Amino acid sequence: MTPTDNVPSQKPRRSGVVVPHRLKWHGELTACSIWLLGSVLTSTLRVQVKDETGVPKSHEGPLIGAIWHNRLGVAMPVWRWWGKNGAGGRMAGLISASRDGALLARTFSYFGIKPIRGSSSRRGAQALLELTSALNDNYHVAITPDGPRGPKYKVQSGIISLAQITGIPIIPVGIYVHRKKRLSSWDAFQIPFPFTRCEAILGTPIHVPREASEEEHEQARMALESALLALNRD
Repeated sequence: MTPTDNVPSQKPRRSGVVVPHRLKWHGELTACSIWLLGSVLTSTLRVQVKDETGVPKSHEGPLIGAIWHNRLGVAMPVWRWWGKNGAGGRMAGLISASRDGALLARTFSYFGIKPIRGSSSRRGAQALLELTSALNDNYHVAITPDGPRGPKYKVQSGIISLAQITGIPIIPVGIYVHRKKRLSSWDAFQIPFPFTRCEAILGTPIHVPREASEEEHEQARMALESALLALNRD
């Protein structure tokens, strides 16, 4: 489990297929530099993962991981643990189709995560189809349900729709970084200090029935939001 942006709503666009922003050569260089620095930083972190459910080890097939947007900076060690000690398999992440998203997508690709580009405002329908296809191809999918623009710690409904369409459970992920820098961004993005301790918790899976009513859909959204708030302390 995007590291990534909130699953988009499905609003038709007159222009048809929307092409995500792509990087120029200097953007490629920046993405590579971020990957190198991020790899060095995350290699120093002391990460402890607590799996409260055992689902990643016992579940056959892909899962949907949900993590707050401001925890993306410490998500990579958790995804590595997931691959080695949990469900294994490949990971895809939902990332905005914007210019900033292009840099993040390329950086994530260096970490071995397949980027799927889209958000509620751009490339919504295509991204939802690609997410479903990735899950069908046995990719785990990581989503930040309050991204890419917030509000902070507010789960949007797209991730619930994806779980409903595919029948795949959502695993809420909590991460606490003991020593960190908070940026002045909308989400107060967290950057861990080198060699700090990070505690990660995999919470109880949330299942959304394929035949869920609007009321059940909203109940699942609220349940995920409550779970993420409980698992993540600032």
